[in-house]
Amino acid sequence: MQGTRVASRYAKSFIDLTMEQGMLEQAYSDMKTVVALCESNHDFVVFLKSPIIKTDKKQAVLAEIFKGKLNKVTESYLQLITNKKREIYLPQIASEFVNQYKTKKKILTAVVTTANGIDDVTRKKVMEIVKGDSNSEVVLQEKIDKNIIGGFIIRVGDKQVDASIARKINSLKRTFKENPFIKEF
Repeated sequence: MQGTRVASRYAKSFIDLTMEQGMLEQAYSDMKTVVALCESNHDFVVFLKSPIIKTDKKQAVLAEIFKGKLNKVTESYLQLITNKKREIYLPQIASEFVNQYKTKKKILTAVVTTANGIDDVTRKKVMEIVKGDSNSEVVLQEKIDKNIIGGFIIRVGDKQVDASIARKINSLKRTFKENPFIKEF
């Protein structure tokens, strides 16, 4: 809970700062880079959380990793976070920044999980359904999971529609287990 609160506050302050300076789009791109690095490199996250490594070393490593990849405001912000000993929350801060940016810009993220992927016609139809009557832009993320056997799962925010074959099979199994017509001796 503490990490979420810290991440939310630091992300909001960075959004406010970049909006004042007219650099919100560049900061969004930078934070997506940070999120991608944190998701793809577990050692980097362990490095950030290490209490043994001193702050000046962490700042030097961060400066070297992101040299030429981030704008000056974002680099300064990362240095500030490290100075305040909040670098352990950097993955959450970057992720929260991306979420708050999407909320501010009214961008919906829909995650579609299928067994084999979807074609262009289906992709377009899903985008229309998710967008509905809202003025929001829709970003579609596709995932492939062979375990759902067939059908699809669509998740938008905290709402989910599960029309997978695996869910239907599990539902049938529960129904057969609860059969009231068979007496047990």
